Amino acid sequence: MCTFFKINFITLKNIKITYFRAMETVVSGIRSTGNLHLGNYYGAIQNFVKMQHEYNCYFFIADLHSLTTHPTPADLHGNIKQVLVEYLAAGIDPDRATIYIQSDVPEISELYLYLNMNAYLGELERATSFKDKVRANPDNVNAGLLTYPVLMAADIIIHKATKVPVGKDQEQHLEMARTFGNRFNRLYNQDYFPEPFAFNFSDNLVKIPGLDGKGKMGKSEGEGNAVYLSDSPEVIRKKVMRAVTDAGPTADNQEKPVEIQNLFDIIKVVSSADTYEHFDNLYNTCQIRYGDLKKQLAEDIIIATAPIRERINDIANNAPYLRQVARHGAIKARESASKTIKEVREIIGFRSF
Repeated sequence: MCTFFKINFITLKNIKITYFRAMETVVSGIRSTGNLHLGNYYGAIQNFVKMQHEYNCYFFIADLHSLTTHPTPADLHGNIKQVLVEYLAAGIDPDRATIYIQSDVPEISELYLYLNMNAYLGELERATSFKDKVRANPDNVNAGLLTYPVLMAADIIIHKATKVPVGKDQEQHLEMARTFGNRFNRLYNQDYFPEPFAFNFSDNLVKIPGLDGKGKMGKSEGEGNAVYLSDSPEVIRKKVMRAVTDAGPTADNQEKPVEIQNLFDIIKVVSSADTYEHFDNLYNTCQIRYGDLKKQLAEDIIIATAPIRERINDIANNAPYLRQVARHGAIKARESASKTIKEVREIIGFRSF
């Protein structure tokens, strides 16, 4: 799906000529499973804020996806609100991008049903994410986990998106979205759904590691792993001071172990180049004191997140504004989705008598 914006030029004879340039559609969502963290912001949302000026953007809160982990009603609503607040606080503009809650667009669930009719058990069971979830939670192997890639496909192709900002861990799901869209096209002999592809708005992908010395920062990796955008300065200091380190270097210019490299990777993002160089030189000359490094890192994170944290507090207490944003986003998203569903139903063969 494309929308258009005008480019006006004034000729030498003062005659205005208007050109229309197609804007490609971008779709991305974040599950409503808790607060957003530094990894979400620097790895995704910061680029969302830039994209909204150049693309037709749909940014949604994936509350239907979160049902696979069976949240309580109170937790579900609270988590949806938190992500909505933090989307806005981070700079996503509801007048430029369409911000909506997934469950507010029932057409997504309808398309999910149609796509499920042509998704096969074998291909769903082979999905890496499904196998990982089965290993991690053998007592919660539900159908929602199995068909997660189908719902993700519906999220994307309901708006006929061609660009999807995803990380490496989601590329297989995106490939499956192409498979389901192309299968629909072949089954009904229609060139209807375009192929969506991974999209990196920035040449330099930012990956924020966790504080536990292991992999990436994430909500499911434990409380001490992630620094949330809403964390108070006191909480940030405590989390960073507990970050995993080692006994220190024993030789000049030795390679940093993973847990130390993780801290330096975060410093590279939130601190100045001089700060990074200072601590890098101390490490390379075996003079580093990790306590000093952590204190500096904590203060730099506090400074970097302060504007967002202030906006979070203001927006969270503005219930009328949140209600307005959610309703406006639902209307805009349903305008696009209902057009797709109407056409899909006609293609499949549903007719009114």
